[in-house]
Amino acid sequence: MQTWFECKVKYQKIDQGGHERKVNDNYLIDAVSFTDAETRIYEKMGQLVRGDFQVMNIKKSGISEVLSEPHGEWWYKAKITMITIDEEAGKEKKVSNYVIVMADDINQALKNLEQGLSYMLIPYVVTSIQLSTIADVFPYFEENEVQNKVNTQHPAAAPYLTQNIPESTTAIAEEDELEEIEEPEELIADFENGAESDEDSEENEDSDELEDENE
Repeated sequence: MQTWFECKVKYQKIDQGGHERKVNDNYLIDAVSFTDAETRIYEKMGQLVRGDFQVMNIKKSGISEVLSEPHGEWWYKAKITMITIDEEAGKEKKVSNYVIVMADDINQALKNLEQGLSYMLIPYVVTSIQLSTIADVFPYFEENEVQNKVNTQHPAAAPYLTQNIPESTTAIAEEDELEEIEEPEELIADFENGAESDEDSEENEDSDELEDENE
């Protein structure tokens, strides 16, 4: 499960008129801890910002899921409410989650939200949706980044490495390879034993012939 942190960064930004102005932008970053979030935001902002910048604040975000789209200008924050059953109390319980989705307008955001959450089996209701203050989102691994790493490490096996292969299957494959390697050794051992038995039989026949001649 991803853990998102909101980072407020202050820096100089050039606006459309070519003028510099100070801005405070919020960024959503995936990290395992506050220390990791701080390290990652400094790394990301060092790549994006020319000049000095200050990380003003880092806090754990209430965002549970991020729905990105290849085309979109804004991040919208939606609150969804689900009704679950509390087995201990035997009553219905409302659970709310926050999701941000990328879109060009609010109508597109609602459509993208519905498509992105189509996998959910529990019915939900969108109780609110609004334009968020998030300027950009930095997940831990981009899909293309993961694919590039796989292709670089194992170019020929990349299509197969992206699948979830059970460990038991790998173990069986390794045992089969060992058996295939051991079979020729057994054949060689059988051949050598057979050759030795033939030589012994020939020696016995020669000794029998010598005894007959002596007689």
